[in-house]
Amino acid sequence: MSQQETKQEFTGTITAVKARIRLLRSFDQISHAYLGYVLVLDGKLNGQPVEELRIAVGPKSHEKNQFRIGDQVSGMAVAVADEEKEWATHYRVSGLRLLARGPAEQVAPPNPDGGIAPPLPDYRARGHRRLDGKTYSANCQCCPFGLVMPTEITIDQWDPSKKRWRFETHCYGPRDCPMYRPGRPYQVPGRKPGMVWEDDDVEREKGGEDS
Repeated sequence: MSQQETKQEFTGTITAVKARIRLLRSFDQISHAYLGYVLVLDGKLNGQPVEELRIAVGPKSHEKNQFRIGDQVSGMAVAVADEEKEWATHYRVSGLRLLARGPAEQVAPPNPDGGIAPPLPDYRARGHRRLDGKTYSANCQCCPFGLVMPTEITIDQWDPSKKRWRFETHCYGPRDCPMYRPGRPYQVPGRKPGMVWEDDDVEREKGGEDS
Protein backbone atom coordinates (compact mmCIF):
# COMPACT_ATOMS: atom_id res chain seq x y z
CA MET A 1 0.00 0.00 0.00
CA SER A 2 1.41 3.40 -1.01
CA GLN A 3 1.77 6.24 1.48
CA GLN A 4 -1.08 8.10 -0.24
CA GLU A 5 -3.40 5.12 0.31
CA THR A 6 -2.49 4.73 3.99
CA LYS A 7 -5.23 5.60 6.45
CA GLN A 8 -4.29 8.43 8.78
CA GLU A 9 -5.93 9.22 12.11
CA PHE A 10 -7.42 12.67 12.47
CA THR A 11 -9.05 14.50 15.35
CA GLY A 12 -10.07 18.09 15.76
CA THR A 13 -12.63 20.84 16.15
CA ILE A 14 -14.71 21.97 13.17
CA THR A 15 -14.07 25.58 12.14
CA ALA A 16 -16.23 25.50 8.98
CA VAL A 17 -18.50 23.18 7.00
CA LYS A 18 -18.34 23.63 3.22
CA ALA A 19 -20.09 21.95 0.32
CA ARG A 20 -17.74 19.84 -1.79
CA ILE A 21 -18.64 20.88 -5.33
CA ARG A 22 -16.48 20.54 -8.44
CA LEU A 23 -16.91 23.02 -11.29
CA LEU A 24 -16.50 21.65 -14.81
CA ARG A 25 -15.76 24.12 -17.60
CA SER A 26 -15.56 23.69 -21.36
CA PHE A 27 -15.12 27.18 -22.79
CA ASP A 28 -18.56 28.82 -22.32
CA GLN A 29 -20.23 25.67 -20.96
CA ILE A 30 -20.36 24.83 -17.25
CA SER A 31 -21.60 21.93 -15.17
CA HIS A 32 -21.06 20.72 -11.63
CA ALA A 33 -20.33 17.57 -9.63
CA TYR A 34 -22.04 17.66 -6.22
CA LEU A 35 -19.81 15.38 -4.15
CA GLY A 36 -20.60 16.02 -0.48
CA TYR A 37 -19.09 18.26 2.17
CA VAL A 38 -15.73 19.28 3.58
CA LEU A 39 -15.18 19.58 7.33
CA VAL A 40 -12.49 22.17 8.01
CA LEU A 41 -10.71 21.22 11.23
CA ASP A 42 -8.30 22.73 13.70
CA GLY A 43 -6.73 19.51 14.92
CA LYS A 44 -4.18 16.75 14.66
CA LEU A 45 -3.13 14.19 12.09
CA ASN A 46 -1.55 11.05 13.51
CA GLY A 47 -1.16 12.91 16.79
CA GLN A 48 0.70 15.87 15.27
CA PRO A 49 -0.86 19.37 15.19
CA VAL A 50 -1.88 20.53 11.72
CA GLU A 51 -2.80 24.13 10.90
CA GLU A 52 -5.83 23.17 8.81
CA LEU A 53 -7.28 19.80 7.92
CA ARG A 54 -10.01 19.56 5.31
CA ILE A 55 -11.86 16.25 5.54
CA ALA A 56 -14.27 15.24 2.76
CA VAL A 57 -17.44 13.45 3.94
CA GLY A 58 -20.50 12.20 2.09
CA PRO A 59 -23.95 13.83 1.94
CA LYS A 60 -25.47 11.11 4.15
CA SER A 61 -22.92 11.77 6.88
CA HIS A 62 -23.83 15.46 7.02
CA GLU A 63 -27.55 14.68 6.80
CA LYS A 64 -27.23 12.40 9.83
CA ASN A 65 -24.94 14.56 11.98
CA GLN A 66 -25.75 18.12 10.88
CA PHE A 67 -22.15 19.13 11.45
CA ARG A 68 -21.54 22.61 12.80
CA ILE A 69 -18.71 24.85 13.94
CA GLY A 70 -17.38 23.75 17.32
CA ASP A 71 -18.14 20.05 16.88
CA GLN A 72 -15.28 17.76 17.87
CA VAL A 73 -14.73 14.79 15.54
CA SER A 74 -12.28 11.97 14.92
CA GLY A 75 -11.76 9.25 12.34
CA MET A 76 -9.47 7.79 9.72
CA ALA A 77 -8.89 9.15 6.21
CA VAL A 78 -6.56 8.97 3.21
CA ALA A 79 -4.60 11.92 1.82
CA VAL A 80 -6.08 13.04 -1.52
CA ALA A 81 -4.31 11.57 -4.54
CA ASP A 82 -4.06 14.84 -6.50
CA GLU A 83 -4.06 18.17 -4.66
CA GLU A 84 -4.87 20.05 -7.89
CA LYS A 85 -8.22 18.29 -8.13
CA GLU A 86 -9.39 18.47 -4.52
CA TRP A 87 -9.75 21.35 -2.06
CA ALA A 88 -10.06 18.74 0.69
CA THR A 89 -6.77 17.45 2.07
CA HIS A 90 -8.19 14.00 3.00
CA TYR A 91 -11.03 11.74 1.87
CA ARG A 92 -12.23 8.10 2.00
CA VAL A 93 -13.19 8.57 5.64
CA SER A 94 -13.90 5.62 7.92
CA GLY A 95 -14.74 5.37 11.61
CA LEU A 96 -16.00 8.95 11.76
CA ARG A 97 -17.05 9.81 15.31
CA LEU A 98 -18.80 12.90 16.67
CA LEU A 99 -17.14 13.36 20.06
CA ALA A 100 -18.79 16.56 21.29
CA ARG A 101 -21.21 19.16 20.05
CA GLY A 102 -20.43 22.78 19.26
CA PRO A 103 -22.37 25.72 20.69
CA ALA A 104 -26.16 25.70 20.37
CA GLU A 105 -26.16 29.06 18.59
CA GLN A 106 -24.58 27.32 15.59
CA VAL A 107 -27.87 25.48 15.01
CA ALA A 108 -29.01 28.22 12.67
CA PRO A 109 -29.48 28.91 8.95
CA PRO A 110 -26.25 29.38 6.95
CA ASN A 111 -24.65 32.75 7.61
CA PRO A 112 -21.21 34.41 7.48
CA ASP A 113 -20.49 33.12 11.02
CA GLY A 114 -21.48 29.52 10.34
CA GLY A 115 -24.83 27.81 10.78
CA ILE A 116 -25.82 24.46 9.26
CA ALA A 117 -24.79 23.82 5.65
CA PRO A 118 -27.94 23.03 3.61
CA PRO A 119 -28.57 19.89 1.51
CA LEU A 120 -26.73 19.76 -1.81
CA PRO A 121 -29.94 20.19 -3.88
CA ASP A 122 -30.30 23.61 -2.22
CA TYR A 123 -26.91 24.64 -3.58
CA ARG A 124 -27.91 23.51 -7.05
CA ALA A 125 -31.19 25.42 -6.86
CA ARG A 126 -29.48 28.59 -5.65
CA GLY A 127 -26.68 28.70 -8.21
CA HIS A 128 -23.49 30.63 -7.59
CA ARG A 129 -21.74 33.86 -8.45
CA ARG A 130 -18.04 34.45 -8.61
CA LEU A 131 -16.53 35.61 -5.31
CA ASP A 132 -13.45 37.77 -4.93
CA GLY A 133 -10.66 35.66 -3.45
CA LYS A 134 -9.56 38.32 -0.96
CA THR A 135 -13.17 38.77 0.18
CA TYR A 136 -13.44 35.02 0.72
CA SER A 137 -10.28 35.00 2.85
CA ALA A 138 -11.38 38.02 4.90
CA ASN A 139 -15.11 37.40 5.37
CA CYS A 140 -16.34 34.04 4.08
CA GLN A 141 -14.23 31.27 5.57
CA CYS A 142 -16.88 30.30 8.14
CA CYS A 143 -19.89 30.69 5.83
CA PRO A 144 -21.28 27.48 4.27
CA PHE A 145 -22.15 29.45 1.11
CA GLY A 146 -18.63 30.68 0.35
CA LEU A 147 -16.72 27.92 -1.46
CA VAL A 148 -13.33 27.18 -2.91
CA MET A 149 -14.16 25.03 -5.93
CA PRO A 150 -11.70 22.79 -7.79
CA THR A 151 -12.28 23.66 -11.43
CA GLU A 152 -11.64 21.28 -14.32
CA ILE A 153 -11.18 23.09 -17.64
CA THR A 154 -11.49 21.04 -20.83
CA ILE A 155 -9.41 23.03 -23.30
CA ASP A 156 -10.63 21.26 -26.43
CA GLN A 157 -14.07 19.63 -26.43
CA TRP A 158 -12.97 17.52 -29.39
CA ASP A 159 -10.04 16.21 -27.36
CA PRO A 160 -11.24 15.88 -23.74
CA SER A 161 -7.80 14.68 -22.63
CA LYS A 162 -6.55 18.26 -22.81
CA LYS A 163 -7.42 19.68 -19.40
CA ARG A 164 -6.27 22.26 -16.89
CA TRP A 165 -7.13 22.60 -13.22
CA ARG A 166 -7.40 25.60 -10.93
CA PHE A 167 -9.28 26.73 -7.82
CA GLU A 168 -12.06 29.32 -8.03
CA THR A 169 -13.97 31.04 -5.24
CA HIS A 170 -17.76 31.30 -5.60
CA CYS A 171 -20.73 32.32 -3.45
CA TYR A 172 -24.07 30.50 -3.15
CA GLY A 173 -25.42 32.97 -0.60
CA PRO A 174 -28.13 35.63 -0.65
CA ARG A 175 -27.66 38.37 -3.21
CA ASP A 176 -28.03 41.10 -0.61
CA CYS A 177 -25.17 39.89 1.60
CA PRO A 178 -23.26 43.07 2.58
CA MET A 179 -19.95 41.18 2.62
CA TYR A 180 -20.20 39.97 -0.98
CA ARG A 181 -17.74 41.28 -3.57
CA PRO A 182 -17.65 39.67 -7.04
CA GLY A 183 -14.08 40.33 -8.09
CA ARG A 184 -12.99 40.00 -11.70
CA PRO A 185 -14.77 37.62 -14.11
CA TYR A 186 -13.01 34.31 -14.64
CA GLN A 187 -11.39 33.79 -18.01
CA VAL A 188 -11.61 30.39 -19.68
CA PRO A 189 -9.13 29.39 -22.40
CA GLY A 190 -10.31 27.81 -25.64
CA ARG A 191 -8.70 25.35 -28.05
CA LYS A 192 -7.06 27.98 -30.27
CA PRO A 193 -4.27 30.39 -29.25
CA GLY A 194 -5.74 33.62 -27.90
CA MET A 195 -9.23 32.11 -27.69
CA VAL A 196 -10.67 33.18 -24.31
CA TRP A 197 -14.20 33.32 -22.88
CA GLU A 198 -14.98 35.66 -20.01
CA ASP A 199 -17.48 34.24 -17.52
CA ASP A 200 -19.56 37.17 -16.26
CA ASP A 201 -22.14 34.89 -14.57
CA VAL A 202 -24.85 35.75 -17.13
CA GLU A 203 -25.81 32.10 -17.63
CA ARG A 204 -26.47 31.62 -13.93
CA GLU A 205 -28.35 34.90 -13.53
CA LYS A 206 -30.70 33.59 -16.23
CA GLY A 207 -31.24 30.39 -14.29
CA GLY A 208 -29.65 28.17 -16.90
CA GLU A 209 -29.78 24.40 -16.56
CA ASP A 210 -26.94 22.58 -14.86
CA SER A 211 -25.97 18.95 -14.99
